Amino acid sequence: MSISVTTRPPRPGEVDGKDYIFVDEPRFHKMAEGGELLEHAHVFGNYYGTPKEPVETALAAGKDILFDIDWQGTQQLKRSEATGKDVVTVFILPPDTQELEKRLKTRAQDTDEVVRKRMAKAADEMSHYPEYSYIIVNNDIEESVAQVSSILAAERLHIDRQIALHDFVQNLRDAKS
Repeated sequence: MSISVTTRPPRPGEVDGKDYIFVDEPRFHKMAEGGELLEHAHVFGNYYGTPKEPVETALAAGKDILFDIDWQGTQQLKRSEATGKDVVTVFILPPDTQELEKRLKTRAQDTDEVVRKRMAKAADEMSHYPEYSYIIVNNDIEESVAQVSSILAAERLHIDRQIALHDFVQNLRDAKS
C-alpha cells in the first residue's frame, strides 16, 4: 500500500508513517512544489498526496503498489510519465448512499460536520466512475478484496506487462528447430 501524506490531523488510532504521513501545510506545499509528490489534491478541506520516492523504489523492484486516492489523484497518476502506462484504475462504490453514511458514522473517525460534507459531495465524487477501468460495488469487504486481487492477477498476465515474454517465446521457437 502506498502511504499518503496529508495535512489533516490524525484520527484516533492512526500512526504517523503507517496510516499516513502527517505534515503541516507549508511542508506539504514544499513537497508538491519540489516535485516530491506523484499526485496531490485538496479534498474535504485538507491536502493529500503520494510521495514519489517510495513508489518509484517499489516499482523498480518489480512490486505492485495499491493507492487509496480520490479521482483527482487518479487522473494525475494516469497522466504521469512515471506511472501512467502501468496504472490500473478501480473505482469502489458503496452499495447505496445510506450504507455509505452508516459506514462513515460507524468508523467514528470524523465529526458529524465532516460526515455531512462528505455526503454532500458523494454524488459528485461518484460521477467520476466512467473514468476507471474497473468498478467494484463494496457490498462485502472480503468479496471486494478478492475482486481487487482478481483484477491484479489478470493485469499481471496482460501481454504488455510480461516484459520477458518475447524472449521466452523466441527461445521456445528456437528450441523446436
